[in-house]
Amino acid sequence: MHRVHLRPQAVLRRLSTSTSTTPPLAGVTPLTLSEVAGPKHPPLITKTLPAYFRDDILGAHANRPALIARKERARPYGGPLGHNLGDAPHLAWDFGEFDRHIQALARGLLDLGVKKGDRVGVIMGNNSAYACLQWACASIGAILVTLNPAYRLPELVSTLGLVGVSHLFVVPRIRTSAYVRMLCDAFPSIANALPGEIQEEALPALRHLVVVDNMGDFKQFEHEMQDVKPVVDFREVLVWREDAAEKRTVEEITESLQVDDVINLQFTSGTTGAPKAVSLTHHNLLNNALAIGRCMRLTPADILCNLAAWTHGACILYPSEIFDPPSIVDAISEERCTALHGVPTHFLGVLAEVQRRRDEGQHVDTHNLRTGIAAGSPIPIDLMKQLIEKLNLTELTVAYGMITFQTTPDDPIIKRVETVGKILPHVRAKVVDLEGQVVPVGKPGELLVAGYPLQKGYWNDEEQTKRVMQRDAEGTMWMHTGDEGIMDEEGYLRIVGRIKDIIIRGGENLFPVQIENVLTAHPEIREAAVIAVPDPKYGEVVGAWLVREPHSTPITKEVARRNAPAWVWFVGEEGAPDQLPKTASGKVQKHVLRDWSKKLAREGVGRVSSDNR
Repeated sequence: MHRVHLRPQAVLRRLSTSTSTTPPLAGVTPLTLSEVAGPKHPPLITKTLPAYFRDDILGAHANRPALIARKERARPYGGPLGHNLGDAPHLAWDFGEFDRHIQALARGLLDLGVKKGDRVGVIMGNNSAYACLQWACASIGAILVTLNPAYRLPELVSTLGLVGVSHLFVVPRIRTSAYVRMLCDAFPSIANALPGEIQEEALPALRHLVVVDNMGDFKQFEHEMQDVKPVVDFREVLVWREDAAEKRTVEEITESLQVDDVINLQFTSGTTGAPKAVSLTHHNLLNNALAIGRCMRLTPADILCNLAAWTHGACILYPSEIFDPPSIVDAISEERCTALHGVPTHFLGVLAEVQRRRDEGQHVDTHNLRTGIAAGSPIPIDLMKQLIEKLNLTELTVAYGMITFQTTPDDPIIKRVETVGKILPHVRAKVVDLEGQVVPVGKPGELLVAGYPLQKGYWNDEEQTKRVMQRDAEGTMWMHTGDEGIMDEEGYLRIVGRIKDIIIRGGENLFPVQIENVLTAHPEIREAAVIAVPDPKYGEVVGAWLVREPHSTPITKEVARRNAPAWVWFVGEEGAPDQLPKTASGKVQKHVLRDWSKKLAREGVGRVSSDNR
């Protein structure tokens, strides 16, 4: 089928002339209640991840590009001489070479003592070792635990202990975090243990510490690891021989796996409190990846700048280990990327780098870009316009949550800005009031979802699991998302904020997202985060944290006040911290902002309203 690409100008015209209300499609009965069920086609896949990789990906795309890591050398782990795509000076694997490394690592994990059900922790950025670990752990039934690289010691120890990580894979350092040194300095028993024999009371399950060299200089790596006795070099873990007993064992375990086995623990972002470990299965991850890719219209010809879409035979590109706008822009131009994803904060960083280069007279080629995912928080209209005009992301989609809703390029452009799209196949959703009754369309309430994307529960936290996952009278399990949503008569969903974040000012419900969108529409405001500030008269009033656009004309607090805030703080000014507190994925931590706001309000810093409205 021939794909028609819209020009940025055409999309922008549609955006500027669209309204938030679109006429219902002919022959489609408008909804009256906020409850929807996705289509039953295409059918769900009932394979495990390794079986799907073997049969559907490797079988069809073995010689196609699979992974490009621009900051890694071509053969980072030794082994038999392999095939690096073309004459690339950096790591560039096709699916066949990728699979060779996955299988060598799976055999090595067994040799290391990893068993089915063991939790394998990972603290590293985007690199080939992490890519291989995702598939290798799934192949032997181990549970990959994705840990936040921004964790400090207390958070790291807490999360490792919560899920019982027995094997921890780390890089020596990312930015200012030196994980191995941090653990060894805090726990001398770890530093003095032999490989595989770690015995630490604070981390009773931990036995192995495996380090992936990301330093680019072996002597520097050796220096960093000296006097750390239990460390195992990742290069020594891989078992390259294919005639060893481990190969047969891997095959036997892979065949014994069930689609509902838990294979991944992901911690919630912690935007409203302490993170919890979400338990995900083969079935969750595989079918969700397929659904996401269909909405993006991915094909094997796509090159994605850091988005896991191997299920569609597309190539994944890691521009750098961590988020780095210059590296991303280089990769977009030089590798001819077709897709880009991130949260609004990431897109703002990429746009700023593109604009800087163009202002300096450099040519930045973004014409191959067309699609991607914006997630994590709503995309302001002005930002969407810039992504279309400056990056050519004419088919950018917006996705929600785990992912149960997503826009498509066929959706009216205004729906791709104001909503998170429609329900995906094999998923159900409803918006309910405080009594659990489905609300009419256009009315806000809590979003509940059901279907295959639902996790199996929070690991080791039955109380929290029972609180958010509840069966109805028909036996359907519903997940209470904690998000306030509004559904329209066509089934498009608008997320207006976390229920915990809603501001109740004198009995009136105010939605932070709506206020943030108005604020960021101002050309001198780059980011806005709105929270509730306690008030003796109204109970709560609006507080706004603002990030100025660099090199822009300074604006006053009174400009922001016109849009409802009683308190305004510009980051880095009047005693306010230098940046917004964010999770590793770029989401603003509003519970932290609320604490900061209370302190500054007590000191009288940031007030812009005399009547506290």
